[in-house]
Amino acid sequence: MNRRTFLQLSAGLPAAAALRPKTRHRTSPWGIERIGIQLYTVRSVLADDFEGTIRAVAGLGYQELEFAGYYDRNPEDIRALLDELDMTAPAGHIGIEALRGDLAGVIDTFLAMGHRYVVCPYLDANERTLEHYRQHAALFNEVGVACSEAGLQFAYHNHEFEFVETDGIVPYDLLLAETDPELVWMELDLFWVEAAQVSSVDLFTRAPGRFPLCHIKDMGPDAAMVAVGEGDIDFASILAHSEHAGLRHYFVEHDHPEDPMQSIATSIAHLQSLEF
Repeated sequence: MNRRTFLQLSAGLPAAAALRPKTRHRTSPWGIERIGIQLYTVRSVLADDFEGTIRAVAGLGYQELEFAGYYDRNPEDIRALLDELDMTAPAGHIGIEALRGDLAGVIDTFLAMGHRYVVCPYLDANERTLEHYRQHAALFNEVGVACSEAGLQFAYHNHEFEFVETDGIVPYDLLLAETDPELVWMELDLFWVEAAQVSSVDLFTRAPGRFPLCHIKDMGPDAAMVAVGEGDIDFASILAHSEHAGLRHYFVEHDHPEDPMQSIATSIAHLQSLEF
C-alpha cells in the first residue's frame, strides 16, 4: 500500500472523521480510556504498508495495539512511530514453540517493544489431550516466573476448544486450577467463549481479577465472525463487569475480515457508542 493508496483508503472510510475521538485521551462510555486492536485483524494491509496502516488505525481512534509479529521492523523504529502517534503496545502474541525454545529471546524482544503482557495465543490440535494441558500448565507457570522476574506478565488466550469436556474435565478449568493465579493470567476471547456456549461473566466470577485483557469480536448468523456491532453479542452487559474481571485492555479483533479497515472502523464506532 503506497502513500496514494493509503490516502484513498483513509478517505474512503465512511464517516472516518466522525469516528475519531474528539481528544486523544477521550474516555469511552464505560470508562476505558484507550480502545485497542489486535493487529492480526489488519495483517494483510500491514504486510503491504506497515507505517501507513498503523497511521490509519490511529486515525480511527485506536490507541492501544496488540502485536502478532513485527513485519521485519525493529523495536526501536516501531516504538518511535507509536510515540509519535500517542499509541502504546501493551501486549504481543507469541507461539508456544518460541516460549519453549527461546524464552530469553522472547523476553528481550517484548521488553524492547515496551510490551507488558506476553500472550500465548493458540495450541495446535495435536497438543490438546488432558496430559498436554497439564504439561502446558507446568510450562506456563515456568514462563510466568521468568516473565515476572523480567517485569512482564504472562497470559493465555483461549479459543473454543479449551471448553470441550474431555474425560469429565474441561481443559480451561484445568488451566485455571493448575496455573499460579499470580503468574498466569488470561486474555479472554469473547467470541470463542460465546461459540463454546460459556458465560464470560461466570468466568469472571470464578476467577476474579485474572482477566486483564480481552478480545472483542462479534458473532453474526450461523456463528460467523462479523465486525463489532454487526452481531448479537451483548458487549455492554459483559464489559459492565470489567472491574470484577480485572480488565484493563480491550482489543478489537476479526480473524478474516473481507475489508479490514472498514471492519475496524465499524467496530470502534460501535464500542464508542456503548452505554451502561
